[in-house]
Amino acid sequence: MQENYNVVPNIISCKDLDYLSDMFNWNYGAYKSTSNAINAVSDAEIKAMLSKSSNIIQGNITKVLNIMKRGGSNE
Repeated sequence: MQENYNVVPNIISCKDLDYLSDMFNWNYGAYKSTSNAINAVSDAEIKAMLSKSSNIIQGNITKVLNIMKRGGSNE
């Protein structure tokens, strides 16, 4: 039975949690790869681009973790 809500419930569903987990894992894998690449290259321009990418990925990880910490808060 499907219920209709006038106000969205303040929850994270199992499907939401699975998707958030996938997003975290994709970004964490990209972060690890980027961090390893920064240490492996010597070209300053490539290091700068990898560092910028790493910062963006860290921001994505932080956003996902904040959503999970709020526990589905609709704010």
